[in-house]
Amino acid sequence: MLHHKTLIGFISLGIALPTLAQDPPQDGGIWDQLETSTELKWTDCYNNSQCSRFQVPLNYSNPDGETASIAMIRVPSPLAGTDQYRGPILLNPGGPGGSGVELVAGAGEVLSQLLGPRFDVVSFDPRGVGFSTPRASFFPTEAQRQLWGSPAFDVINATSDGLARIWARAQITGALAAQQDQKTPLFEHFNTENTARDMLRMVEAHEEEKLQYWGFSYGTVLGATFASLFPDRVERLVLDGVVDSENYFATLWSNNLLDSDKAMQTFFDGCFEGGPDLCPFYEPSPKAIERKLDELTRSIFLRPVPVMTNISYGLVDYARLRATIAQSFYSPYSDFPRLARGLADLVHGNGTALYQMLEMPVFDCSCGTPVPLQPITDARIVISCTDGQEIRDTVDDLEIYVRKLLRQSQWGEVWATFRIACTAWPNQAKRHFRGPFVGNTSHPILWIGNTADPVTPIASAHKMAQGYPGSVVLTQDSSGHSSIAAPSTCTTRYVRDYFVNGTMPAEGIVCPVIAPVFSGQPSSNGTGVDGPRIARELANKETEDDQEIARVLQRLREKFRVPSPF
Repeated sequence: MLHHKTLIGFISLGIALPTLAQDPPQDGGIWDQLETSTELKWTDCYNNSQCSRFQVPLNYSNPDGETASIAMIRVPSPLAGTDQYRGPILLNPGGPGGSGVELVAGAGEVLSQLLGPRFDVVSFDPRGVGFSTPRASFFPTEAQRQLWGSPAFDVINATSDGLARIWARAQITGALAAQQDQKTPLFEHFNTENTARDMLRMVEAHEEEKLQYWGFSYGTVLGATFASLFPDRVERLVLDGVVDSENYFATLWSNNLLDSDKAMQTFFDGCFEGGPDLCPFYEPSPKAIERKLDELTRSIFLRPVPVMTNISYGLVDYARLRATIAQSFYSPYSDFPRLARGLADLVHGNGTALYQMLEMPVFDCSCGTPVPLQPITDARIVISCTDGQEIRDTVDDLEIYVRKLLRQSQWGEVWATFRIACTAWPNQAKRHFRGPFVGNTSHPILWIGNTADPVTPIASAHKMAQGYPGSVVLTQDSSGHSSIAAPSTCTTRYVRDYFVNGTMPAEGIVCPVIAPVFSGQPSSNGTGVDGPRIARELANKETEDDQEIARVLQRLREKFRVPSPF
């Protein structure tokens, strides 16, 4: 057994942690009204976007059999029909299970500003995900999903039986998946290879020969799979926040945390450098800030703080505190200032600000009332467990596994739940592509990694790039998950030049960010910082275009962040 005093301070977030991305779209009912077609028939939706339902084979081994309907969305280029038009750039926000519809509905116009007017900004909900049908679901009703669904914050060390309890719940989830899939066998078709094949069909439906793509996090697994299957169909491929695809398909989840402790350290260092005016959790040294957080964590473990807001209620307990900290690693420029305020308030017994960082409305069942098509979260487990090698770990096996992760990082228990979730997954033939990850692509791939990415270390980018001749790894010197988590005009320019001209950066380039994490006051919408210090630093030494890039990047961080798979 994993003894509590050995692991105090280490937690597991659980696979069902609420994901904070852009605001959810407000026009979800449109998907029930759209006709599914093998052609792209675009209909206005979500303010300035267009939507379409695209038909693909459910099983590519039987292309004339059952079909799937892929929800697609775009912000069209204003230059379409001119000689300046460069076609669509497909995006995947990560996950697995992240919604491309939500990405573009919330941040499509900002992404269009970032990439320039020559491109359509296009995304989609992968098969089984979001508004695409059929859906990956373990439950016949939303009420059952909410009543059983894994606790918001699975924590191995919250109780003496924490690991065994999470494992036991995974056995039931696996049994529910098997039961549901026996009725209508679908899950084996919800895999990364099939989604890569769907993307090729999307390219062809746009009357293009080759793919232009920007994938984040799990989206790099999808992009690398495409590059391996169809190396001659690559026009531009930016893989940002790179996952080791071999490790992913082996269901190991064992090398993601190489830089996660660095992400925590950037909070301590940034808070100290920002000073008490910018960081309310300030102490006279980074080490003192770390000790203050340790003391607060111990206090909350023993005495949770109750919170009521106008949309929900709950506790700031040990699990929620640690989950909130880990979530903030993904988007430090947006979340570290809020985290500092929340921690400072919590020291004085006020948990509201910290609670609201991961707040979700209380579930309200409209029993008996038809519910319109809406995203569900089951696809996260379905895709990762279907993709991965079959595993049947016992609790004893997992104790050894968790200890190995803890030797890599203090956040080892956070990551263990990914493997645990697949321990009772239904038997599958596993005929889909799982490597090798090699390919002489028709245009070199641009890989991007941050120096302190909490879950996709820069080492994974260098490893993956070795399989694709001509690839270049661009390093961004920042914390956060993927390049858009931090403001770097340098990185943005390289991405733009790559898409427009195919220009590759020189090997070994490290792009700086334009300002520290603690750079200004909380923004008016409460999502991050407006960045007055960023503006001041840019004013005297950067071009007007750089200043505009910085403003666009700030808006992008407020609209979208790579989904957390916790």
